Amino acid sequence: MPKVYKDHLFDLIQSLSKSEKRHFRLYAGRLEGNDQAKFMFLFDLLDKQMHYDESLILGHKDITKKQLPNLKGHLYRQILISLRLNPMHHNVRVQIREQLDFATILYHKGLYGQSLKILGRVKQLALDHEEKNMAFEVIELEKIIESQYITRSIGNRSDALVLASAELSQQNALASALSNLSLQLYGLFLKKGYVKTDQEFREVSDFYAQNLPKIAFGQMGFREKLWYYNAALWYHFIIQDFKSCYRYALNWTNLFYEHPKMIVLNPIFYLRGAQYLLEALFYIGDVPRFEKALIALEQTMLQNQFPKRENVQSLAFLYGYAHKMNRHFMTGTFEEGLGLIKPVLKGIDRYQNTIDEHHVMVFYYKIACLYFGCRDYRQCMYYLNKIITNKSLEMREDLLCFSRILNLVAHYEAGEDYQLDRLIKSTYKFLIKMEDLHQVQREMIAFIRNLEHIYPQDLKKAFRDLHAKLKVYENDPYERRSFLYLDILSWLRSNIEGRTIPEIIKERLALAQN
Repeated sequence: MPKVYKDHLFDLIQSLSKSEKRHFRLYAGRLEGNDQAKFMFLFDLLDKQMHYDESLILGHKDITKKQLPNLKGHLYRQILISLRLNPMHHNVRVQIREQLDFATILYHKGLYGQSLKILGRVKQLALDHEEKNMAFEVIELEKIIESQYITRSIGNRSDALVLASAELSQQNALASALSNLSLQLYGLFLKKGYVKTDQEFREVSDFYAQNLPKIAFGQMGFREKLWYYNAALWYHFIIQDFKSCYRYALNWTNLFYEHPKMIVLNPIFYLRGAQYLLEALFYIGDVPRFEKALIALEQTMLQNQFPKRENVQSLAFLYGYAHKMNRHFMTGTFEEGLGLIKPVLKGIDRYQNTIDEHHVMVFYYKIACLYFGCRDYRQCMYYLNKIITNKSLEMREDLLCFSRILNLVAHYEAGEDYQLDRLIKSTYKFLIKMEDLHQVQREMIAFIRNLEHIYPQDLKKAFRDLHAKLKVYENDPYERRSFLYLDILSWLRSNIEGRTIPEIIKERLALAQN
């Protein structure tokens, strides 16, 4: 397969909607002669290409290789200016920056009163929408103007500005410290993953306690609370305290439901909060609360004022359908879940430029699990093979691990014995290369290694023995996540008792609700 070259200008043009392209052409044609300018010619060429191909551009005599870099840079800037002027991109942040620019221009022209009048309005707008960094910039400009000693403002205005500046500075410092802690915890998770031992638990807990700033919760605004919930959630996520994750994720989403205008202004943060809430509920197996939270997310995304931007809609698709699938895993309704596969595959194709390949592989794994629960092992193996044979990216080892284990189990269930020996050996080789194996994975390795030596009449006993060994780890804080990737206990019970996996899951759910 030929290598597809990435180009920032090409990617930007391909991301434009029809209305944005129309607006750009109108913007570029405002100056006489611009409609025939070379940068518009380049725009049309790139707009028609399926993949970036520089040779096709240079094949036109109007553009030389020497001109191309400057021409691309100019076109890139013109597109950004057009997008900046497009009414559909005029959100509160853009309005605040625009008004601040206007006030700065008026200040430099010596029109101090007019500048202060704009600053007074825009400062309140920034504070109303929790844009405290920009509010701080506004106040700093107000202080500069007042320091000229020519506005003859009332006597206590300087004191009020100093006090407001100090308060905003403290709030911004707190938000910065909390956002730094959240980012550090995320980096720690990417580096080491979930805690696996008591020693790792103590190390992460000490780090969190030492870096958590002192807070007065009653004095915190929306933004400070949001970053506090974010940091606390990541800490409890890493230590695998999923009930606490649920509590902080619930506070996170409720913060947005209490301030609905913030959903419109910060849709990505809202979606991430809803995603963490659903993920925590999935991990603790709370079906009623999970369904309630999923309905709330779906209703919010359907509201007219919910942003329709491409990046927002791609995340809405990603989180929405991932948890719709999880609902069927929790309730054992695999047959019903098959109806999600077609829209998921369609969405993957639609948002291929905004969804990373790892999340695509996660979708493939979930699809494989749906087919496995329906005993359609060939389709299950088809999607697992897409993950196992993917060499173009580095995925989390746990996803690759359980993809191989599920693939082996699917081959066993499908009766494809002629491939079983080869798969056992390749799966075993892969697993023993993994670092920091969980005990559940070690038990699976031992079982897989001995599977080819077990006589058919002894197979049910082997299933019972493995079930007994794994059952011990079901509630272990460092092992229980393994059962969320692959419901191996339900599969073992289905083989031992001669029942389907959906029957086992539905029975377990009924007992839990009683």
